[in-house]
Amino acid sequence: MLADLEELVLCESYSADHDAVARSAAVVAEQGRRVMGTPPETIVVDGVTHLRWSFGPPRVLLLGHHDTVWPVGTLRDHPWSVEDGVARGPGVFDMKAGLVQLFHAVATLPSPDGVHVLVVGDEELGSPTSRPLIEETATRCAAAFVLEASADGGALKTARKGVSRYELTVHGRAAHAGLEPELGVNAGVELAHQVLAIADIAARIDSSSKSGLTSVTPTMLSAGTSGNTVPAVGRVAIDVRVPDAAAQAHVDELMRGLTPRTAGTRLELTGGPNRPPLDPAASAGLFDLAVTLAERLGLGPLCGVAVGGGSDGNFTAGAGCPTLDGLGAVGGGAHAAGEHVVVAEMPGRARLLAALTSHVLSRGRSGP
Repeated sequence: MLADLEELVLCESYSADHDAVARSAAVVAEQGRRVMGTPPETIVVDGVTHLRWSFGPPRVLLLGHHDTVWPVGTLRDHPWSVEDGVARGPGVFDMKAGLVQLFHAVATLPSPDGVHVLVVGDEELGSPTSRPLIEETATRCAAAFVLEASADGGALKTARKGVSRYELTVHGRAAHAGLEPELGVNAGVELAHQVLAIADIAARIDSSSKSGLTSVTPTMLSAGTSGNTVPAVGRVAIDVRVPDAAAQAHVDELMRGLTPRTAGTRLELTGGPNRPPLDPAASAGLFDLAVTLAERLGLGPLCGVAVGGGSDGNFTAGAGCPTLDGLGAVGGGAHAAGEHVVVAEMPGRARLLAALTSHVLSRGRSGP
């Protein structure tokens, strides 16, 4: 398993680099063929490469991604290493170790009949091209097991917030900032007003719902083209996390209700809800099963937590498929320089996934 993990980490797979993702897909496909004994179907959508293994009509979906947030060349600064039982390198935790565990779990099944493995190449971008593949399969399955990395201490992820993404563009009018600034309409000033209004949206929702769980965060901002020009255009990206569908709809309503504060400016909003919330009810039964099986396997007590980050598990749960997330690596540091995996935990996590999959498959063969 460690050799397989090294192979995947050494093939960088930055989400925005389609060539890198394609190279990664070839490596992942060959490793999956070698470990599970069957080559995948390669699916390219809008330049993004996804992989699918189908072992008969799907009953259990095993879901992962091979893209990462790390640009090609990151290995120079954060090389692959294993020291004191800890593996490090770009994407090792999120989520290449999860793929290795997935492949080895399937390889141990008495029969993989009914298993459907989907490894997508754009999860870190919000799965724009893979979402239809995920949802179409999820609607036909009795369970989805997501190989995203675990939460702190190896906790499974039993609920996730919904995710919305927006970009607000402010249109103004350029002018020379020294000679005739009064002829311009400053998009930067208007952008500042809008950033403050956007940042206040979460407080407005949570004060009315008392949930205290919504976040509306302005992230990337830009305005202007030179230091002596009144900005004609300004932009801000907005990241939204919500506890439930009602809050997601409320945020969307308020975002679309933004109005200009500066005369002569115009607002343009793009984006919207990206991932529906993963409700705790979607994972409750599978989590109870995981606790029981982990105890039988001697893997110690399991705990489940709700997290703010989204995953493709949001899509499977939203499609009505019971979903358990966070079954991947134990470690930490996702999207950070300290990303790492506790190597000794990998075999046990693979055994747990195999046990969960076998249980659901056997239940299907024996009837309701």
